[in-house]
Amino acid sequence: MDTDHLLSTTRAVRRKLDLERPVEPAVLAECLELALQAPTPGNQQDWRWLVVRDQGVKDRLASLFRRVGEAYLAARAAEADDSPATARALASGRYLVEVIERVPVFVVPCLRGRPAGDNAVDAAFYGGIFPAVWNFQLALRSRGLGSTLTTYHLQHEAEAAEILGVPDGYTQAGLLPVAYTTVPDFKPAARRPLSEVAFLDHWGEPLS
Repeated sequence: MDTDHLLSTTRAVRRKLDLERPVEPAVLAECLELALQAPTPGNQQDWRWLVVRDQGVKDRLASLFRRVGEAYLAARAAEADDSPATARALASGRYLVEVIERVPVFVVPCLRGRPAGDNAVDAAFYGGIFPAVWNFQLALRSRGLGSTLTTYHLQHEAEAAEILGVPDGYTQAGLLPVAYTTVPDFKPAARRPLSEVAFLDHWGEPLS
């Protein structure tokens, strides 16, 4: 796939995940191998990846996910009247909450250590996992699969750690539902113009 097309069309996929088609272990392994090529602070490679296929484990994680997701979406329900885009986003999120345990594979990226609560330190900490997560998502996209980085279950991280056997000293950074997509391609998303979000030398100064 053309690189620019890949970068501009890798979407957060929820409604268009194929809940029936299995995800081959070899394909998932290829994507994880590419995730490991991401930059990592000090070349520490402190990431760990939990691939969840067992339906019983998925059901238990889905319960945590749904508990938080339903409350979050209910709190934002009134925003659906603000714009069609907001309504679509909330509907997409609601769909995933409803079907989460049916997604063929969950991937839970973890990182050794815990965030310290200091911006500079935490930026470096999460910089040790999110580039790899994005590599993983791009690799999925290039092979006809989709995903979205979710964080609902992190409000019950300790319970999830017990379900998954995550040892003390490791931080879960999200949960990615992974499946083939029901459509062959995606379009670039509507975004604010670069002139509104990028500045030259000082905040608010035009880039060109």
